[in-house]
Amino acid sequence: MQKLFASGVEARGVERVPEDQRETKNVWNNLLMWWSVNCVLTTIPIGVLAQEFYTLTFAHAVAVIICFGALGAVCTAFIATLGPKTGLRTMIITRYSSGYAGGIIYSILNILTQLGFSVTAVILGGQTLASINPGTLPLVVGIIIVGICSLIPCFVGYDLVHHYERYAWIIISIVMLFLWGLGGKAGFDISAQKPLEDTGRNLSADVLSFGGIVFGSFTGWAPVAADYNCRLPVTTSSTRVFILTFLGLFIPICFVEILGAALMTITDPAYVDAFTDGSTGGLLSQVLSPWKGGGKFILVLLSFSVVANNIPNTYSAGLSMQALGRPFAKVPRFFWVFLSFVIYTVAGVAGREHFSEILSNFLSILSYWTAFFIVIVAEEHFIFRRPHGPLGGYNLDDWDAPSRLPVGFAGILAGCCGVAGAVVGMSEVWYTGPIGKAAGDLYGADLGFELAAAFAGVTYPLFRWLEIRYTGR
Repeated sequence: MQKLFASGVEARGVERVPEDQRETKNVWNNLLMWWSVNCVLTTIPIGVLAQEFYTLTFAHAVAVIICFGALGAVCTAFIATLGPKTGLRTMIITRYSSGYAGGIIYSILNILTQLGFSVTAVILGGQTLASINPGTLPLVVGIIIVGICSLIPCFVGYDLVHHYERYAWIIISIVMLFLWGLGGKAGFDISAQKPLEDTGRNLSADVLSFGGIVFGSFTGWAPVAADYNCRLPVTTSSTRVFILTFLGLFIPICFVEILGAALMTITDPAYVDAFTDGSTGGLLSQVLSPWKGGGKFILVLLSFSVVANNIPNTYSAGLSMQALGRPFAKVPRFFWVFLSFVIYTVAGVAGREHFSEILSNFLSILSYWTAFFIVIVAEEHFIFRRPHGPLGGYNLDDWDAPSRLPVGFAGILAGCCGVAGAVVGMSEVWYTGPIGKAAGDLYGADLGFELAAAFAGVTYPLFRWLEIRYTGR
């Protein structure tokens, strides 16, 4: 291990980065990194879901993406500001609101989240590689190739992750412009879904359900947002970090998700058949077909663009495994990164034929827990940790001292209330809560993340006040 660390592999895990060990890095990396992470192939299918599952017209899809996306980007950008303030990884920051035990619960949820994101990334990347020359490259091999390419920067660590993400956005942004142009040439018909769109309460239900998916695509990065700027100097402007993170999320995600929705408006039978036979990868292959060999080269670039998206999933999954407790933290970070790679690659191979179902259900459920997680961390920060508040700030030396951290019952109970809100408001294929069912006529409306945030937001201040009063921490 000493030889690995001496060769440049990151030795630091979830330990706090002291102020005198911070690096004077350009805060603009926040914008460039999140742009690279989200201007990728895996963002396109989220926009596709607007017509595939929810029959929304293009205009309604765009409105939902922009509105719910702005809300999600604000939430994730706030979490990002805590990195330079504390020098801590995101899952360690949760210990200051939910205690050591609560931090373990959030770490488990985040591990599942990042592995779920990784599964969708490697499946779509593999699908696209396999669609370049059908019958020559098996889908399983494509999934494994994408997984290995994602592993390498994460194995090395923080510096290589940032270096790769600083430049990855350039080529793929140009490719996305190509797709817009070729799609327009094929013929966007923005009124194509109008005859199929639901009306009345069912339309509202579709908007809310798709909105939950869009919100999840933004807030899925909240549990890892502080991981990538915890080495910035403590004097770094929180306003600048917030704005650059917001723009790095909002612009590319909206741009690419709207592209996905636009591609679904092409009514040419060849394009419709391509999507039916090969899902999003098949549709993109058809869009690029006029360029023949050049189009296949673009598909290769698109398939490997998911590496930029999968890097933070893999890197932060390893950190969250370390955050499960001291015995886990003693195991080197790169071991957990490798284990994450093995898990999501095997899961991707197993679920390779069910990409759309995995994506739709996963992103909906993801938005539930990230919603109450963000609310709890925000209320702790602005109410109890404000300079003249009950606790007067963060004692950052306590990050790994269970006896000096909050007991955690406030955060855990509020989180349970958030789960209850999600259960009564959710609308999934396998379960619809009573409130979710009442919000729509056919399949209900997914109000899971809204109610999860509301239930946790109302209960946490009360529970936390009682916890501080009776425990003093």
